[in-house]
Amino acid sequence: MNLHEYQSKELLRSYGLPVPEFKVSSKTTGIGKAAYELSPGPFVCKCQVHSGARGKAGGVVVVNTPAEAEAFAAKWLGNRLVTRQSGPHGKPVSKILIERATEAVRELYIGATIDRTNAHLTIMASESGGMSVEEIAATHPERILKVPIDELTGPLPYQGRALAYKLGLKGKQVNEFTKIFVGIAKLFIDKDLSLVEVNPLAVTKEGSLLCLDAKINVDSYALYRHPEFLEMDDPSQEDPRIAKAVASGFSYVPLEGNIGCLVNGAGLAMGTMDIIKSSGGSPANFLDVGGTATRDRVMEAFKIILEDPAVKCILVNIFGGIVRCDLIAEGIRGAITEVGTDVPVVVRLEGNHAQDGAKILKESGLNIHPAYDLRQAAELAVECAASYKEKV
Repeated sequence: MNLHEYQSKELLRSYGLPVPEFKVSSKTTGIGKAAYELSPGPFVCKCQVHSGARGKAGGVVVVNTPAEAEAFAAKWLGNRLVTRQSGPHGKPVSKILIERATEAVRELYIGATIDRTNAHLTIMASESGGMSVEEIAATHPERILKVPIDELTGPLPYQGRALAYKLGLKGKQVNEFTKIFVGIAKLFIDKDLSLVEVNPLAVTKEGSLLCLDAKINVDSYALYRHPEFLEMDDPSQEDPRIAKAVASGFSYVPLEGNIGCLVNGAGLAMGTMDIIKSSGGSPANFLDVGGTATRDRVMEAFKIILEDPAVKCILVNIFGGIVRCDLIAEGIRGAITEVGTDVPVVVRLEGNHAQDGAKILKESGLNIHPAYDLRQAAELAVECAASYKEKV
């Protein structure tokens, strides 16, 4: 679960971290009033969406007067901001954050996440603030400093001080940075987060540190321990297909390919996508319909896959252990009939009632292609996607 910038800053402030005074409004007049209250300017206005690269898309601007702030809010509220991270449809803007502009003499980066290679919470920092951490890692990986946090001791002040010195901070900045270092780690642990980023962490002209931007992701599997986050959720920022999948009890992640995948089991789904890639194709999604897939769930999965206009073929790969392949086949037949699609479907069924399922599909009279092993299924799906693309 992702939080908006203003929500992230509120969390940082609750842990004693320095953030600028800011106000948020969903109304144009509210932004104008906030600018008067924050005066004198200049001000920074920011669209609140779950996406990075907002500034390059025009979603973050510096304005000098309340009138200019209102004009920015009028432009964006109720519209969608398209960034290089948001996808082509963008994200709806329903709130604007405004704060007094800060003159920064340096921009640093600090973040926290789980390092999967050593299974530790890890604090990352860099002198190259203002850039995305992905860009830093790709172009100058040596600029990313990492400090693993022991789960028994938690964050230790000496670790923060040592990191501050490596970043070139001096005097009171070292203590300020150490407080931020410890605070971010404690926040991460206390709230079961999966990511905290402060970028940039500004060194102001007065020599103090200030968290100018913040991004926080919450571990969705820990939400039952933190009901306060449920009230902070903004479903308008999520892909509606993901919301439908969650409501139906399966996992769906959209990708950029043209072969829709419907698989039972996360590991099998990952393997299916790998074989599609190795066969020259590109998966359009990850979809784990679950080990106890039902006919209705399969029908809903088909509908969600077909909402993606890029899909030119659907590959179904089902291993019937607990689930019965004949029930899966009925779901496939029902979904294709109900949706009325002519997109070709490649089906590989293995296990419980697989022969019965194959018979149902064979007698359906629909555009369904049987496959008897995964490699054959992937190659057939690639061929079907290519030929279908030529027809449209």
